Amino acid sequence: MDFEHLDISTANHVTRITLDRPEVLNAINVRMHAELQMAFDVFAADATQYICVVIGAGDRAFCAGSDLKAIANNEGPVEYPASGYAGLIERYDLDKPIIAAVDGIAVGGGFELALACDIILATRRSVFGLPEPLIGRMALGGGVHRLARQIGLKQAMGMILGSESVEAEKAFTMGIVTDLVEDGDLEKSITEWTTKILKCAPLSVRASKQAVLKGLEEASLEDALKNQTDYPAFIDMINSEDSDEGPLAFAEKRSPNWKAI
Repeated sequence: MDFEHLDISTANHVTRITLDRPEVLNAINVRMHAELQMAFDVFAADATQYICVVIGAGDRAFCAGSDLKAIANNEGPVEYPASGYAGLIERYDLDKPIIAAVDGIAVGGGFELALACDIILATRRSVFGLPEPLIGRMALGGGVHRLARQIGLKQAMGMILGSESVEAEKAFTMGIVTDLVEDGDLEKSITEWTTKILKCAPLSVRASKQAVLKGLEEASLEDALKNQTDYPAFIDMINSEDSDEGPLAFAEKRSPNWKAI
């Protein structure tokens, strides 16, 4: 597929997906949904890519959600892609880390896209919210569910039922944002976080992410602890060459050479 609304780049094991419709605040239309599905499919399948960064073009928005003008003109999708809204919302088997780098508006489906990522970096001028009830809709892209799970029921209800948008500093204190950075420092933060993650064994990172998410689905902490060594990503990790490389590199006082195999 030729990408019309995305800019994709790869470097040093990091895939960068840029939502590239700045003239409409990077709002998602039918074409962009399909492109995002393809972009995440390619990232998931590429053994050389360890981290994905999702960012919006321009300095006004990460993503304003669905393209409401297109929907009003009956150009909206009858069905979302196989992995849900933006090709990510219902992608439950992607164990590689995904970072949302937010600079500006992240509302509606744009906020839901960010919530589906593992880490959210945000500039101080950024704003988050689920305004769907203001236009007679509901946040069906996982926003109501992920927000309540990630920050707690009462805080989430306040944002959801009142369609309240919050600035980045408040979002940081609420636990929505991982790293709050000064305006203009987003690229620095991206570099810092990708560098930190790349120091770790890729299969260990994936096993850790899977353990966190699957563990939350277990009936109890006891079950999570008992079952974590049966999770597929843990089995891949413990049987990998990297599982031996880490202790060997430590003993030899050198940096490990991760192969992700």
